[in-house]
Amino acid sequence: MAWERAPGNDGPQLVDLLHDRWSTRVFDPEHTLDDAQLTTLLEAARWSPSAGNSQPWAFVVGRRGDATHSEFVRHLSRGNAFWAPRASALIVTLHQTASDETNEVLYSDYSSYDLGQAAAHLTVQAMAMGLATHQFAGFDHDAVAEAFAVPPHWQVTTAIAVGKQLPAETVEQIEPTIAARERLPRTRKPLSQFVFGAKFGEPAAWL
Repeated sequence: MAWERAPGNDGPQLVDLLHDRWSTRVFDPEHTLDDAQLTTLLEAARWSPSAGNSQPWAFVVGRRGDATHSEFVRHLSRGNAFWAPRASALIVTLHQTASDETNEVLYSDYSSYDLGQAAAHLTVQAMAMGLATHQFAGFDHDAVAEAFAVPPHWQVTTAIAVGKQLPAETVEQIEPTIAARERLPRTRKPLSQFVFGAKFGEPAAWL
């Protein structure tokens, strides 16, 4: 369940899967994801749109307790090293930055954009399955690329923690600083700050 949104920042009603999405840092360390659940999440990413159907994304997936997860955890930033390993799975995201050596897989200028869409589809699918996600970039990207033998025409981009969110009343028992951050109201910029009409910086008249 998502925490409260800040007063006056709720706007029109969205579908629940979007309205209730929350990047939690409080994952159940006992929860596990089975093969079918992971496959479903990645199928959601697979069927997201991409420029020319180029599908310029890749994922390195580690479940808590396996070698991939343990290796990735070694490279987490200090700020993520406490909460992220508790998630059921950590998914490293990558996007293609050039054509491959044979030029059979061509590079798309929109590969990072397309990866973002794939990640968004994955997070919405997770919500539909009663799971929580948290996307983050606080880790040593170069070390992760080396550890997982990432080819030079691919770029390690972000990671997605996936698991089961603990009930709200347990958050204070996890870690006080995380509890404080989790309790902050959800806020977003108003549309007038980024939806423009006649020219950039001028809010659309219909807002």
